[in-house]
This record gives sequence, structure tokens and C-alpha cells, in this order.
Amino acid sequence: MTEQLSAPIPHGISTPADRSRPFVDVELIIPALNESARLPRTLAHSVAFLRDQPWSSRLVIVDNGSVDDTPAVARRVAAELACEVPVEVVGCSRPGKGAAVRRGLLSSSSRFVGFFDADLATPVETLSTAVEHLEAGAAAVIASRHLPESSFVRPQQFGRRAGGAAFRLLARGVVPGVRDTQCGFKLFERDAAIRALVRCHTEGFAFDVELLHHVQQGGGRIVELPIAWTDSPDSRFHPIRDGLPSFGAILRMQKAMSA
Repeated sequence: MTEQLSAPIPHGISTPADRSRPFVDVELIIPALNESARLPRTLAHSVAFLRDQPWSSRLVIVDNGSVDDTPAVARRVAAELACEVPVEVVGCSRPGKGAAVRRGLLSSSSRFVGFFDADLATPVETLSTAVEHLEAGAAAVIASRHLPESSFVRPQQFGRRAGGAAFRLLARGVVPGVRDTQCGFKLFERDAAIRALVRCHTEGFAFDVELLHHVQQGGGRIVELPIAWTDSPDSRFHPIRDGLPSFGAILRMQKAMSA
């Protein structure tokens, strides 16, 4: 991949003042809340894959208010692996996955930017196909657990599957044609992501729906990729604490669309 400067940020769009990370082809955000146990394996596996790719890359861990030693573990592992692939650690004081992802994406200057969950439920190797689609003109490439070709290495419990089905039904009204807005692996053409991000207000788990909605509204093409997905028994998603606000956020989006 030929290195090139990313396109300028559209007029009127502001980004954090600390946007100083050097340009790379692909920059990946990992939102992290109390992830000290999983980060070493996730980072080691991701770096082992990324170092062999034809494009330059960086991993950015965004600590989202962890109360364990996630920041210290992330910095230690980053120091060990940075000679192969740059790994940086930043903080986010605002709670919510959406806030952490937003912090990481808006402070990027790279050509393609995205995020994936610290549990590696989606194989990091999915990046190879995602980059190909972005180079072919897609605005966003997202992993999907609900395409005919997808499979579950370890399925979710029944309660989460039922709740997920109901959520997907609502989300289709906001992002038509997209089967799985919530799989934790997404890669974007940076300028399409920036234009969508500045219109987003949700900071919880419904953030993905609003982000994809604005990408779609901006004329961007979204590609879904089938994956072999592994459910994590240590998922940070809680059906009551996170699920109910997510349903509420979707209903507010639908109301705003019909206004």
C-alpha cells in the first residue's frame, strides 16, 4: 500500500488537540475497561498478525476508566511490542464504549481507522479482507455474525441471543440492509468516519448503530463480512445496565428520523 496523507478534515469538524500520532495506513482502537487479564494475549496476537501485513499499522488502547491495572499492563505490553508494531495507550474520562471509541477515532490521522473488542471474539485476521474492501471504495467494513456464511465457535447464552434478536429488529429501521450492527469489529475510511462521528450523540452500546446510520446517510457504502465468532463468557455487556439504555437510544434515533 502506498503511503499517502489522509484527506483534510471537512470544514467545521474539530478533533482533539492532542492529535499527534504519525500517519499509518491502518490504525485500530481497542476500548478497554478492566481488561488487564485479556490485553497481553490480545495485543501479542494482534501484533504478530499486523507485523506481517503489507500496510503500516498501529494499535491504540483507550482506557475507559478502568479500576484494575489495565493502563499499567497496557503500557508494559506496549513497550515490549512497540519495536514490531506501534502500540499506544490513551485515556478517556467519559464513560461508555462509544466515548472511548470516539476518543480514539477522532485523534487519528491515518487512512483507515477502526476498532475491535479486547476479547478478540472476531479474528484479527478479518482485517485483510476489510482493507481490500476499503481500498475498493467502501466507507465502512463491519464483521457480521448473522450472514449465511457466518458461524459461531462458541455461541451466546439464550437470553443474550433473544435480546440481540430484538435489538437487531429495531436497528434495521435505523441502518437498513445491515444485519449486525453490534459485532465489535469495524473498519472505516477515516474521513467517512469523521463526518459520521461529529453527528453522533450516543456513548453507550448503541453507539455503533448511530455511527453506521450517519455513514449510510452520508452516502457511504457499508460492507458486512461473514466471520467465525467466539462469544466471551467475560463480556462487559450487562443486559440491564447496558441493554435497556441501548433500546432506549434506538427508539430515540427512530423518533428523530421520523420528526
